[in-house]
Amino acid sequence: MAFDGTWKIDRNENYEKFMEAMGIGMMKRKLGAHDNLKLTIQQNGDKFNVKEASNFRNIEIEFTLGVNFEYSLADGTELSGAWTMEGNKLVGTFTRKDNGKVLKATREIVGNELIQTYVYEGVEAKRIFKRG
Repeated sequence: MAFDGTWKIDRNENYEKFMEAMGIGMMKRKLGAHDNLKLTIQQNGDKFNVKEASNFRNIEIEFTLGVNFEYSLADGTELSGAWTMEGNKLVGTFTRKDNGKVLKATREIVGNELIQTYVYEGVEAKRIFKRG
């Protein structure tokens, strides 16, 4: 599958602004912008296994397209939601447990890059990964 493989963070666009909108403090924003995130993605039909490895934590997430699951961001923010496939894009809609606000996320392969886009409260950010 197209998403399969190991992806290493290459660059961010507007990521600190996004983290600020999410209510993440300045020190965590500075650290988060340089987390050296690596994603290892395995897809088997509509099931995904994603390993996230960064300077701050290593976690493994398993999800099935269209099925709600719970997830915590690196700063401890708890979310509930699901990923779906729209064309060749993974589209996630997650609701924060603390304030009920929605975080939208997409993952798509463009050329040799994985582009992860986040939208929260009108603030859009991108994290661009290269195959590692």
